Amino acid sequence: MSLTRRQTATALLTLPLALTATPALAHGGGAGGPRPRTLHIAGDSTAAAKSADAAPETGWGTALPFFLASHLRVANHAVNGRSSKSFIDEGRLAALLDGVRPGDLLLVQFGHNDEKTEDPARGTDPSTTYREYLRQYVGGARARRARPVLLTSVERRRFGPDGTARPTHGEYPAAMRALAAEEGVPLLDIQALSLARWQQLGPDGTLPLFLWLKPGESPNHPDGAQDNTHFRPPGAVETARTTARALLDEGVLAARDLRRLDDRVPEEWITWDGPAGPAGPAGSAGPA
Repeated sequence: MSLTRRQTATALLTLPLALTATPALAHGGGAGGPRPRTLHIAGDSTAAAKSADAAPETGWGTALPFFLASHLRVANHAVNGRSSKSFIDEGRLAALLDGVRPGDLLLVQFGHNDEKTEDPARGTDPSTTYREYLRQYVGGARARRARPVLLTSVERRRFGPDGTARPTHGEYPAAMRALAAEEGVPLLDIQALSLARWQQLGPDGTLPLFLWLKPGESPNHPDGAQDNTHFRPPGAVETARTTARALLDEGVLAARDLRRLDDRVPEEWITWDGPAGPAGPAGSAGPA
C-alpha cells in the first residue's frame, strides 16, 4: 500500500477511533516521561466501545483496562460489523498501524463477520482468504517492531437441549490456531476459554452476561432484547478478565503488567461514549 493511499484511507475515517484508558493513564507519562506501552485492539462489535444510546451493550475492549497495570494503555479500534477483510478494505488497519510504536501489542480478534460469506464485503473463507487477511495484521505489526497477538472469537451464548454449550464459529477458530502456529504468533484461544466458561455457568447463569433485557428495562431497548452475541457490562468484564489471564498464561504479559484478576469489578465502572458513538454503527442486536 503506497503512502498516498494510506493517507487517503486515514482521511476517510471521519469518525474517531475509540480510545480507552484507565483513569491513571489520563495524564500519560507527562512531559518527558516514558511513553505507556499500548495494546491496540482490531476487532468487531464484541470488543468495540459503544455509544450511550446502545447502553447497556458493552464490548470487552472497554473493560480490558481494568485489568492492566498503570504503565499500559488500550487503544480500542474495534468497530461494529467488521470482518478481517472489511477492516482492511476500509483503511482501518492502515490508520491503526500509524499509531503503533515499537514494543506495542496488536490484539486481533475477527471471525463473527467473516462467517457472513453471503456478503462479499465481509465474508472470508477460513482456509484461504481469512488467513491471508490475518497475515496482513501480523506483518503490519512486525514491520513496526510491535508484537501481534491472535485471539479466536469469543463464543456466542448457545446451548443444546441437554444444556451443553455449543460452538458457533465453524472452522474459523481452527484456521486462526493454524496460522498462529505457522507464523509463530501468540494465540489467545478465547473461543475455547469462553465456551468452557459458558458451560460452567449454564443457560441461566450466562443470561446476565449477554444483552437479554425485559421490555422497559432499558430506555434504549424499550421492547427488550434477546441477544446471544453482545454483552452487558458483566459479560464484557468476564471476557476482558479471560483475555487478561490468557495474556499472562501465554507469556505475552507478565504478572507486574496485570491487576484485579481475582477481584470484583463494579458494573458502575463501565462508561459509554456520547450519542454519536464510536466509528461504525452501534447497538445491533444481530451478529457482531
